[in-house]
Amino acid sequence: MGRNDLCWCGSHKKYKKCHAEFDNKVEVYKLQGHIVPSREMIKTPDQIAGIRESGKINIAVLDAVEEYIEEGITTDDIDKLVYQKTKELGGVPAQLGYQGFPKSVCTSVNEQVCHGIPSKNVVLCNRDIINVDVSTIYKGYFSDSSRMFCIGDVDEKKEKLVRVAWECIDLGLKQVRPWSFLGDMGQVVHEHAIKNGYSVVKDIGGHGIGLGFHEDPWVSYVSKKNTEMLMVPGMIFTIEPMVNMGTDEIFLDEENGWTIYTADGKLSAQWEVMVLVTDDGYEVLAY
Repeated sequence: MGRNDLCWCGSHKKYKKCHAEFDNKVEVYKLQGHIVPSREMIKTPDQIAGIRESGKINIAVLDAVEEYIEEGITTDDIDKLVYQKTKELGGVPAQLGYQGFPKSVCTSVNEQVCHGIPSKNVVLCNRDIINVDVSTIYKGYFSDSSRMFCIGDVDEKKEKLVRVAWECIDLGLKQVRPWSFLGDMGQVVHEHAIKNGYSVVKDIGGHGIGLGFHEDPWVSYVSKKNTEMLMVPGMIFTIEPMVNMGTDEIFLDEENGWTIYTADGKLSAQWEVMVLVTDDGYEVLAY
């Protein structure tokens, strides 16, 4: 690209006054042997604005779930609410029909790690914990986040698991800054879970998002500082460690082909946030 050409990022500025220095800096890291993002992973200002609006709908849908969820409702009731609220706000549930997924939301209860399928037969009971994972398409832009909910009189052990899973998110966010590495975030997440006697699922991670549902990079939460991909302004990805009370081993429900369970039947907790790397830190776009 010529220095006087319009920049590839869509800013309508000349390349030399926009991303020329940025690209040179990325190239230095690449020559040092680090994994660096492709230009396709770096969202333009217009794309970021669109993804931000999608994230607002995602947050509003989870807020509606938070007001509604209680003992005695079914996970299918949650699915209907998510569908109706998303459509009311002008969005489309991203999960509905995605690679054959039959519902508009994932509802993972107790020992279900992720991808729980809503059902009329799953009634929320006192002392359950549940992850509700909402994903939204709005005007072609994707967003994704999830929250944990404690139903009724949850005991201290369950409450601690849910709380520590959120603390892992919070600590991970503090490591998100330009010109550092995804491994910086992954290490602090893993260390905090281990310190509290838990494990983190290795085989499932976070992902890039925005123009598609699941984009590069794949994000690990058992990684090491100064490893994994370089974080640069304009990258958007999810932080969503799955924190298990017991082993990190998991298995797939072969009958439905989606739901993941802990191998030992012990509880799992997960929150998910969608984060943008900014020039001086990060912005949470959905939570």
